[in-house]
Amino acid sequence: MSKEIRGSIVAIVTPMHDDGSLDLPALNKLLEWHIESGTHGVVIVGTTGESATLSTEEHCDLVGHCVDQVKGRVPVIAGTGSNNTQEALYFTESARQNGADAALLVAPYYNRPSQEGLYQHFKVLAKGVDIPQILYNVPGRTACDLSLETVDRLADLENVVAIKDATGDIPRGIELVRKCGDRLAVYSGEDAITLPLMMAGALGTISVTANVAPMMMSQMCSLALAGEEAAAQAIDDKLMSLHQNLFLEGNPVPVKWAMAQMGLIGSGIRLPLVELDSKFQLQVSEALTAAGIVLSDVA
Repeated sequence: MSKEIRGSIVAIVTPMHDDGSLDLPALNKLLEWHIESGTHGVVIVGTTGESATLSTEEHCDLVGHCVDQVKGRVPVIAGTGSNNTQEALYFTESARQNGADAALLVAPYYNRPSQEGLYQHFKVLAKGVDIPQILYNVPGRTACDLSLETVDRLADLENVVAIKDATGDIPRGIELVRKCGDRLAVYSGEDAITLPLMMAGALGTISVTANVAPMMMSQMCSLALAGEEAAAQAIDDKLMSLHQNLFLEGNPVPVKWAMAQMGLIGSGIRLPLVELDSKFQLQVSEALTAAGIVLSDVA
């Protein structure tokens, strides 16, 4: 399935009320806005969706809710990874039962497995649940790096169909496309380097920036897929300040603050995360302005 997902895939936030409870009507509005804006796919309950502080019930219910709201209009990818292999199996099977089109599986974090441990972890998931599975390598968060050699081994497993590369390393990403791109769809996991990776053969991005600029990200990715690099670069230049400033604090703190300023969601976020520090708010506001985003565009 993921081989068919190309372009801008939003790693969507989970809207919350001020008390941290889920705001499902706001999520519904976001999903409709993304579909209308040309977003090519949705990742629900990923890192940007605050999966770390969702209860098991909330996690599974949000996947089902998203699938029901989207109604097949774009693919829905469920974040189902864990550093507990059995928990990852549970979430992945739940996503399959809830009708998700694919699962996004982060490399196990904190417990720092060996490359053989990583291979065996993903092998158990690939063999245990019949759903297209996307590997997710983000060593800056996990303290664990899924090596090119291990990805190459995993690419031969049935159900392993793609990888989200969030190493931030352009040469490495290009080598990943060269080595595994004939067997795996490669998605950028770093907005700032999406365009060069796509021009090298990546099929799209799993994007934070798309939360605030879905149409521009969709257009940029579509142009890149068509080989129209100059036109894609012109859009990406306008977005670059967002790509950078939406990570001034840990994701999703800046992007949720930006979306609240745009009137898209309330200000709710769950501890241990808190609202964006005031010293960064002007930079994020200026990045929105640089991208041509104003409140009247989304009111």
